[in-house]
Order: sequence, then C-alpha cells, then structure tokens
Amino acid sequence: MAARKLQIALYWGAGCGGCDVAVLDTNEFILDIAAVADIRLWPIAVDGKYKDVEAMEDGELDLTVFNGAVRNSENEHIAKLLRQKSKLVVAFGSCAHMGGIPGLANFVTREEIFTAAYLHNPSIEPGNTTIPHPETAFDGSQLTIPRFYKRVYKLNDVIDVDYYVPGCPPAADQVKAVFEAVIAGELPAKGSVVGASERAVCDDCPRVKNEKKVKHFYRPWQIMADPDVCLLEQGILCAGPATRSGCGVRCPSSGIPCRGCYGPLPNVVDQGAKFLSAVVSIIDSKDPKEIEEIIDGLPDFAGYAYRFGLPSSLLQRSVRT
Repeated sequence: MAARKLQIALYWGAGCGGCDVAVLDTNEFILDIAAVADIRLWPIAVDGKYKDVEAMEDGELDLTVFNGAVRNSENEHIAKLLRQKSKLVVAFGSCAHMGGIPGLANFVTREEIFTAAYLHNPSIEPGNTTIPHPETAFDGSQLTIPRFYKRVYKLNDVIDVDYYVPGCPPAADQVKAVFEAVIAGELPAKGSVVGASERAVCDDCPRVKNEKKVKHFYRPWQIMADPDVCLLEQGILCAGPATRSGCGVRCPSSGIPCRGCYGPLPNVVDQGAKFLSAVVSIIDSKDPKEIEEIIDGLPDFAGYAYRFGLPSSLLQRSVRT
C-alpha cells in the first residue's frame, strides 16, 4: 500500500507575494514536496477554492504555511478556516510573523488611507468621491468585498500559531527546513522561531567594530561606505544590534544595512525600542542641542525601526482622538 501523502496548504494574506516566490526559489526541491504531499490550496499555483477547504474535515490538512498579515475580513476568515482544518500552522515571513511592511499602515488611520488612495490620488479623476464599501447595491444585485480593518494584525493575533519562520522573504534553506521537518516528523517545540538563531546580526557580521561614535547620520547613497567597517559606526542606520541573526548577514555583507526583517532577539519586547537604544548609544555628544540636531538627521526613524514589526510592538498603532 502506498504511503499516505501529506496534505498541505499555502496561503497569502496581506503581503507582496515574495514569500510565495521564496517557496519557488527552492527550485527542484518543490518536486520533492510534490512527491510526498498534495498541495490542496495555494492561490498563486493551485486551483483550489475556499469551498474545497470548507468541505474538509477538521485537521485534514497536515500543514498550512501562511504568509502575509491580516488586513481585512477575508484574511481573518481564511486564517481561522485554515487553522480549523490544519494540524500545524506556520507563520511564514515577516508579515505573518510580526505584521511586516503592511503593518506600517498602523501609523495612520483607515480613513487617511482611503483618502490618499481614492480621493486625493493623481491617478484618479479629479473630484472623485467614491470609496470602497463592504456592501454595494448595483443593477439589482448586492456586491460584497472584504471589510478593510482599522489596523493590521500579525497572524497570531487572530489564530493560534505553531511555528514562525522570519524573513522578508525567508531564505530558500528555511523553506526547505520547514517542509523537511514536517515530512520527517522531527518538529521543534511549539512556538519556535525556525531558521533563526538567538544571536544578533551584529554577532555574525564580518564588518569590523571599533566602538566609534558618530556626529551625523547618512542615507546609504549619501556616503561612500567603507566595505569592511560597521555600517552603524559610519552613521548609516543598520538594525543589526536589534535583529535576530540566521539570514547569513546577507544585507550588510552586500553593503546594505540590516532592515530588521528577522525580528527581535529572544526576550526583547520591542524591537524598535531596542534599536533606538543602540542608536542613541553611539551619538558622540552630551550637548542637548547638538544631540537634537544629530537626531534630526535620522531619516524617518520610526518607519525604519518598526519597518517589519509595528503591529507586534508596544506602539501597536496610531490612534486619533
């Protein structure tokens, strides 16, 4: 008798699709997955329907790999549906893990987003007053679209998550590690962050650190950086001190500062606050006025420090009163 094939699903919520590309980046390994598993739902590659998932028995899926944040009612509905139908759910990539780039929308309100997108956008007809509504009567029918929530949520805000795979997107070897662990039945403790270490990016970065302080911050294009010296000590914002390693230090090794996509170190409550502490510690001044001038040179610090994790931070979101 042939061995039972694993039943798996892959789904995208509020995201860019890069995590799905990361799965394809495993190249021929995807054929190994197909040999031992049936892919029951994968919007970009498999013609599965929501009704097919709804018809499944609870727990019929062995694994769901969910990428993207939860931005609207459809994202939440499918997340809860897949949780009900799955033995294991993996929050895959920064958006599912922490809220990701979509989570930056939490700095503004839903109304501000709609105003910018539908009322004051150069690409629309001047004077337009039409914005999307969850239900609209049209030509005798009732049209419905997902409700756009007031804020962005990370996946474990709406369902129980078994494992987390960080990265924007995760590296191909992390993708392989997830599927190989499920195939072999060799799973880590529930709640584990898979494919990341407990060290900081700085701990694995080959760039030389001289404990140098700075009097000015630069955008990467504003300075010819020394390829061998710590970027932060050259005044280039690099989130390495506040970010888990495990990525292979790909960005700093290529001359690009760490963006923080692997999330906070273990036991760090707020990645942005940790990063702020690291940045403040290298400012070469004790004069309040000079310090203020130096800080003014920071390019959108809140957007950088919380680039991938605003929904999982202490700040959570902006509230207008």
